[in-house]
Amino acid sequence: MRAVIIPSPGGPEVLRLAEVPDPVPGPGEVLVEIAAAGVNRADLLQRQGAYPPPPGAPEYPGLECAGRITALGPGVTGWQAGDQVCALLAGGGYAEQVAVPAGQLLPLPAGLEPTEAAALPEAACTVHSNVFARAGLAAGETLLVHGGASGIGTLAIQLARALGARVACTAGSPAKLARCRELGAGLAISYRDEDFAAAVAEFTGGHGADVILDIIGGPYLPRNVATLATGGRLVVIAVQSGGKGELDLGLLMAKRASVLASTLRGRPLAEKAAIVDAVRAQVWPLVSDGQVRPVIHRVLPMAEAAAAHQILTEGSHVGKVVLVN
Repeated sequence: MRAVIIPSPGGPEVLRLAEVPDPVPGPGEVLVEIAAAGVNRADLLQRQGAYPPPPGAPEYPGLECAGRITALGPGVTGWQAGDQVCALLAGGGYAEQVAVPAGQLLPLPAGLEPTEAAALPEAACTVHSNVFARAGLAAGETLLVHGGASGIGTLAIQLARALGARVACTAGSPAKLARCRELGAGLAISYRDEDFAAAVAEFTGGHGADVILDIIGGPYLPRNVATLATGGRLVVIAVQSGGKGELDLGLLMAKRASVLASTLRGRPLAEKAAIVDAVRAQVWPLVSDGQVRPVIHRVLPMAEAAAAHQILTEGSHVGKVVLVN
């Protein structure tokens, strides 16, 4: 098969399409013929040599895909060849085929094409497991999403609104702020021109954000804690601007607040399967009835993976970039 390989760490230009051995599904796995794959910032880190795949995962980038099951490995039940699926991957999405643990499969949501569905698994599993399962965002509470125009952010805004929460977000341009409002954000804050802590305080009448979903990391830590409501929960899922920051423990204690953090890619298979099951039960119905939809910025051929990475590097996109075979 053909796959996008990383011969050596570097910029987008190092990515190239090459002939590689076909994957073979092992026990508990299925073989998926890939129609489309979502592009994520983790793929950029892998290309740079900063985020290697976990042991046993395919070496090719790509953390989510959509396509068709073509073969079942030993012991797989509940799926059959020909099923249209999308999948959460530990790697290997930038290819024509991938072997996937059956517990990480999701049925193609009703009303979506594979190109759209390929943009969902990573964001849906990340947002649901962190914002709802861990941080416990409830109807009537306020969520602050940093990077509201990102693939994660656009899904988090829609999902929180669908489940009855108020949403504030940050973004970096007037066009992105407008799109976030269209998706359901009650407050869209320019991180270039505004103090998000002050803006959220005004938006909530001094209450603060009950949950904050952060992809920035260390530099935002003091202001994130200041922005939290009493009993608030800060969830850090990426550190795009650095992994170290100053934590005011006295303020955290006074607010009886929590700081949570997680990654998804390296979790044990059983944990990933449980996350996928929860997404299928609680998120997929919202997708199928149109309350939550993937936001696609651009669709490119798999051979143009370097261009897709350049789009994410430049940061002008809203939502996801998708590669297709």
